[in-house]
Amino acid sequence: MLVSEILAIKGKVLYTIAPNKSLAEAVEIMTEQDVGSLVVFSHGQMVGMLTFREVLRAVHKGGAGWGKMAIEDAMLSGPVAASPNMEMDELRRLMVEHRQRYLPVMDGTTLLGVVSFHDVAKAVLEEQSFENRMLKNYIRNWPQEPGEQE
Repeated sequence: MLVSEILAIKGKVLYTIAPNKSLAEAVEIMTEQDVGSLVVFSHGQMVGMLTFREVLRAVHKGGAGWGKMAIEDAMLSGPVAASPNMEMDELRRLMVEHRQRYLPVMDGTTLLGVVSFHDVAKAVLEEQSFENRMLKNYIRNWPQEPGEQE
């Protein structure tokens, strides 16, 4: 399965934010949209990712004033990105190696979406369910050998 197929299952709704916005604004967007990450864009270029992990680190670091902290001071700069034609196994390896639960999917400089560990797990389950149905159907319709009794 390709990353582009995972995005097709998930949908391609994108949530981005500028690096000069506050963490309070980011948390509001993440909460309202029920998403775990925002892609940070500046002047049409991806410059980072903000996930709940970075938000928690900023809360710990910033204390009571965390909400006023700029996103650029908390975001993961230069995150690893996936390409749409990447195989799912390579995607999982990247996520584990770089400890990123969310990966932006880029086609050159164009953001196509974000895939999460949850999206990958869901795609694996759907793929296994499809293969399971196909195998059961194949076994059910197994052709008999000449001379075999039913």
